[in-house]
Order: sequence, then C-alpha cells, then structure tokens
Amino acid sequence: MAARIGQLARHGPLNILLIVLAAMWLVPTFGLLLTSLLPASEITTTGWWKVVSQPSLATFDNYSALFDNRDIMSALWTTVQIAVFNTLLLVIVASLAGYAFAWLSFPGRDWLFVVVIGLLVVPLQVALIPIFSLYNDTGLFDTVQGLVLFHVAFGLPFGIFLMRNFFAGIPRDILESARIDGASELKIFVRLILPLGLPAIASLAIFQFLWTWNDLIVALTFGRDTQPLTVAIFTQTRQFGSNIDLIAPASFLSLAIPLVVFLAFQRYFVQGMLAGSVK
Repeated sequence: MAARIGQLARHGPLNILLIVLAAMWLVPTFGLLLTSLLPASEITTTGWWKVVSQPSLATFDNYSALFDNRDIMSALWTTVQIAVFNTLLLVIVASLAGYAFAWLSFPGRDWLFVVVIGLLVVPLQVALIPIFSLYNDTGLFDTVQGLVLFHVAFGLPFGIFLMRNFFAGIPRDILESARIDGASELKIFVRLILPLGLPAIASLAIFQFLWTWNDLIVALTFGRDTQPLTVAIFTQTRQFGSNIDLIAPASFLSLAIPLVVFLAFQRYFVQGMLAGSVK
C-alpha cells in the first residue's frame, strides 16, 4: 500500500497534467460536434453546452443540409482525390528511392542523399510563387493533378529520409540470401522489402494523408474552381453568422475523417516513426 501511494505521489502530477492537456484538445472538438447538432435558430442564441442539459435540441438537419450541398460534396470529393492519389504516388516513389539509397550502389549516392536531407529545411512557402508561374505556363493551375504533384514534391524529402532509414535497418544477410537464390532487385523490393517495411510505409502514408487533407495554403494558391474541403469551409467564413449551421458540420466532417484514418493505423504510425528515427 505504501509503495502504491508513493507511486501515485510520483506520477500524480504528470497524470493530472496529461489529463488537462487531453481535455484542452478534446473539449473544442466535443463542442464542435454539439454545435453541429444544434438547429440554426439556436446556434446564434445559445452555446453548445445547452445540448448537454437539453439533449432534445440535437438534430441531424444540419448534416442533411450539408450532404445536400453540392459545393461542399464536390469539395469533399476533390479532397479525397488529392489526399489519396498524392499519398499513393508519394509512398511508391519514396519507397523505391529509399531502397536505392539504402542498398544500391551508384556514383554520388551519399552526396545525393545529403541533398535530399537538405531539402527538408526548405520552407513550402518559398516555392508558391515560382510554382504558380510554372503551373500557369503548363496548364496545371486549378487542377487536381497540379495539387497532387506539389504535395508529392514537398513530401518526398521526408518520405525518402524515413524509408531509407528503415530499409537500412533490414539485415543484409536477408537480401544477400535472396540474391544468391537468383532474385532480381525488383523482386527483392516487392517480395521482401515492402512486407518488412509495412510499418514505415503505413507511417508515411498516414502522415502525408493527414498533411494533405488539412492543407489550406497550397489549395488557396493553386486552386480557383478546384476547391478542397478546407477552402470550401474557408469561403463560408466570410458570412460566418449566417452559415455557422453549415460550417460546424462541415468542419466536424473534415476533422472526423482523418481522425478515423489515424486511429485505425496509429500502431503502424508509431512503429514506423520510431523505426525510421533510430535505425
């Protein structure tokens, strides 16, 4: 009993701090959910906490109106396309490059990897104007393809760094045995490296998906009619008072989808990030 009390005394302040931090993150999300369930007439006259004391106020009419809103649904579909396609492309390219940097010998390999590491510190904002001009000249402005390529380009340095570090931790004997058995480099990559690298691949995919899904500045810069969900919500804030019944459910929907993706694959995310940082 004394030992347990002593343990609680040692860890009590830390546990309290963690609970407070968790509450600071969860209360706004919970408030957004309850706000999205309030009728439009109640949102401007009461707070979201009124739903707790009067559950009968909750209604799904706002979500019905949201799913009937063609602009929001079009923006949601655009966001899905951008997030999914750029994540798939990034994972494929970063995995191939990471394997090459880890296990293939070619001239200038180490120096080229140093350049990749250096690109990690390049701010995204410095490329917005030059890429904007390039997209105007090439017809990629205001297209899903243009947004996908931009996100892939700026996600590659981190992706290559992560995949290379993970692949470098795979025992050399496994690869040498496969080569002795006559396996080609492509077969080794597909049959051996990819299954072993699943934690790092999942980690990179989740990270890129979340980053792309929540992006606003790139979509504002390179999109006009091609609007992701974040931009569609942003345009509604210009008339915040009259559109809160649309903004609240749209914001919660935008929050819930990546949250579900992260929770579903968080085990791989943690494994991949730790493996990529220490191997």
